Amino acid sequence: MEKPYRRRDLLGIRELSEAEIRGILDTAENFREINTREIKKVPTLRGKTVINLFFENSTRTRTSFELAAKRLSADAVNISVSSSSVSKGETLVDTALNLDAMDPDCIVVRHGSAGVPHQLAKVSRAAVVNAGDGSNEHPTQALLDAMTIREHKKKISGLEVAIVGDILHSRVARSNIHLLTKLGAKVRVAGPGTLVPRDFEFFIDAENKKSSESESADMRASVDAGRDSALQVCDHVEDAIDGADVVMILRIQRERQDSAYFPTLREYAVHYGLTNERLDLAKKDAIVLHPGPMNRGIEIASDVADSSRSLILDQVKYGVAVRMAVLYLATGGSTN
Repeated sequence: MEKPYRRRDLLGIRELSEAEIRGILDTAENFREINTREIKKVPTLRGKTVINLFFENSTRTRTSFELAAKRLSADAVNISVSSSSVSKGETLVDTALNLDAMDPDCIVVRHGSAGVPHQLAKVSRAAVVNAGDGSNEHPTQALLDAMTIREHKKKISGLEVAIVGDILHSRVARSNIHLLTKLGAKVRVAGPGTLVPRDFEFFIDAENKKSSESESADMRASVDAGRDSALQVCDHVEDAIDGADVVMILRIQRERQDSAYFPTLREYAVHYGLTNERLDLAKKDAIVLHPGPMNRGIEIASDVADSSRSLILDQVKYGVAVRMAVLYLATGGSTN
């Protein structure tokens, strides 16, 4: 039997087991009720200190981590790169060591380069939570997406999920592919050919990638077949959305693009934007998700974003509960 979630750090979804993911989601469900109270505060993390270290701009993620800490009665300290010593030439490791010397209990970090949270975790005694690292992963976003899906669909296993947009640069796509396929969903991705990588090795767990010398060809073929059935690359947006239970739309990550991947935003909207006509291809009870911030009229039409099928604000609401659970577990709490 798998152990309950007892990790110090949350660096990505890739290394988590199915049981660990479910443990976090179940814990978040227990915290969700707190956010509906008149007085939204419990003493669970009283005396603990959480540092939010953000090297990239953020509205939803940073605010929800701060709210999560405060609603659990932890002391929350926010540090942005413009006010940190990094702007004066201090190395990232030195910044981490100096923060660690102040004995915080948890450091939440967002950075534009992949792997930074992993580097901090190696030198910090505090728990490190990845709030987004470059184009690598955004684990708490995938967890809140999963919670939103589970709340409205009552399950994740067996669902058909379409992820549409800038897959190449999206840490949200990577974390969601890891999580959704681990929990038994089937994922279809689509977007401009220049923004949808054909090599999805990042999705495959490391232990599955390392086939032993003695592994038979039949066993390898079986693993490959499982991968193909869990994740599919579609040439057309309509093919990905057709019959989907969940349609997840991603914005164009222009801040991570160093060249032109499509002619114009107008053409992108025409060929890849989510309109009511395209959404009608999904199941009648399909839900729409977007990690934000939205570019209305480009990747998603306003009438879709504001429709009853859109759960974009629910994602934001569940994000606080998920981050409460993550901070609680990272600082020593148990899924039991």
